[in-house]
Amino acid sequence: MIKLFRFLKPFRLPIFAVLVLVFFQSLSELYLPTLMADIVDIGVVNGDIPYIWKIGSLMLLVALGGMLCSIAASYFSSRAAAGFGKLLRGKVFSHVENFSLEEFDKVGTASLITRTTNDITQIQQVLIMILRMMVMAPMLCIGGIIMAVSKDATLSLIFVVVLPVLALAIFLIARKGIPLFKVIQKKIDKLNLVMRENLTGIRVIRAFNRVQHEKMRFDQANFDLTDTSIKVNKIMAFMMPIMMLVMNLSSVAIIWFGGFRIESGTMQVGDLMAFLQYAMQIMFSLLMVSMMFVMIPRASASAVRINEVLDMVPVINDAKTAAPVTGQTGHVEFQQVSFSYPGAEKPAIQDISFTARPGEVTAIIGGTGSGKSTLINLIPRFYDVDSGRVLVNGVDVRDMSQQELRSKIGFVPQKAVLFTGTISDNIRYGKEEASDEEVRRAAEIAQAADFISKMEEGYDSLIAQGGSNVSGGQKQRLSIARALVRQAEIYIFDDSFSALDFKTDSKLRATLKQETKESTVIIVAQRVSTVLDADQIIVMDESRIAGIGKHQDLMETCEVYKEIVLSQLSEEEIA
Repeated sequence: MIKLFRFLKPFRLPIFAVLVLVFFQSLSELYLPTLMADIVDIGVVNGDIPYIWKIGSLMLLVALGGMLCSIAASYFSSRAAAGFGKLLRGKVFSHVENFSLEEFDKVGTASLITRTTNDITQIQQVLIMILRMMVMAPMLCIGGIIMAVSKDATLSLIFVVVLPVLALAIFLIARKGIPLFKVIQKKIDKLNLVMRENLTGIRVIRAFNRVQHEKMRFDQANFDLTDTSIKVNKIMAFMMPIMMLVMNLSSVAIIWFGGFRIESGTMQVGDLMAFLQYAMQIMFSLLMVSMMFVMIPRASASAVRINEVLDMVPVINDAKTAAPVTGQTGHVEFQQVSFSYPGAEKPAIQDISFTARPGEVTAIIGGTGSGKSTLINLIPRFYDVDSGRVLVNGVDVRDMSQQELRSKIGFVPQKAVLFTGTISDNIRYGKEEASDEEVRRAAEIAQAADFISKMEEGYDSLIAQGGSNVSGGQKQRLSIARALVRQAEIYIFDDSFSALDFKTDSKLRATLKQETKESTVIIVAQRVSTVLDADQIIVMDESRIAGIGKHQDLMETCEVYKEIVLSQLSEEEIA
């Protein structure tokens, strides 16, 4: 957790203010019992009313000063902790934004959400406590012992017995509880994962009548977290009764032995009252330490998880010096490319070589799991190749900055993703400065203008979270419009026409061909009808290229392609 405190540098001034204020608050609390002892031993015993008023007024002033210091310390500690939380959340989010898909696969989306929210909140809460208590607890403990010894050194021997007992109790309880806090955070991850899958997959769950099964999964994760939380809280619950028992026994012992001291004339009543208060302050300081032992282990577990994210180095980074562009604009070339997913037994693609040129449509077709989507994910550098090279405009994509590379690409993913906001906002996601005319033009090319015009607010109509208020085909068309508004050099469509009817598919591809004459278009498709007119068809089979050419050529030379065509089209359609 100490490693994360480097993010406290911008809040040095409020932290310093907290430490100073808590110092003076502690002094006021240590001074009050001595003043009370003076009132009893001098004012009350001698019947000196003016002295009682004088010292009583001083006590009020000291108490008021301590209260003001406490309020100010709470304010500054809250500001520092909240600012620290905001800064740390920003750092984690910014760092995660640089992750490649490999890092996302490794950590998991649910875990990243937990770490950015719950874990940082845990540290933020503990930080407030540390800022208040790291000065107050030692000062009250050490100062209380000094003041108690000054009142009666012999009676202070009680602390020789009490303090080790308390320290041992805190140690044993913390030793049992700390490992369980780490387990709790992992179980929160699991609960978030189940909840996230349940919410995002609700249609599938209901379609297959698996609501009860999902409820059981959630209950299992929920009970698992609850059982661990109860177990750790049972352990930590021993802390307070032990502390109170020791405090009360100490009070009894102090009053008992103090009575003998007063009777022998070696101690005054006021001093005994002050001694008792100092004893309570010492116990209270240890109680604060025990509270910190309850919260710090959980925050430490959270800090480890956050540091894991911050220390994770993205496998995909920009080259230190950008290579000069040597090729034609929009030119894409694969040179003997192979790639395997981390931990996979077999390569996802092997020895892939082809060229996609501007003004041409390159279609990629093949069976499920043949490596089609993997292949195109290497162009925008979502993953890096294991061997070979992917060239864009004659430059290896690893030698270009990710921003520059992706600015050349209009990408439509296999699963259409829309964001909350208006239709216009979603299309402008591809080009922030796009004019209204450019937005409308992109929607028309994507065959989305008709259904947009029928909506009440038109382009200002709101899209719900995840695009739940539009159909699958409408989502795909809006995703296509978002890519087209970029007016990119390279367009990549990853099975982006699958939810469209044949008529819309045909019209979209015809319009697309006219609008992308100077761009390189790469289409991944399952339908043969989508790729028939392509300038170049790449047939994938078991992670390798089975054939490259036009439709008629492949029908004669590529058995894999021929099988795909015959499985989808009748002999009349083929002819």
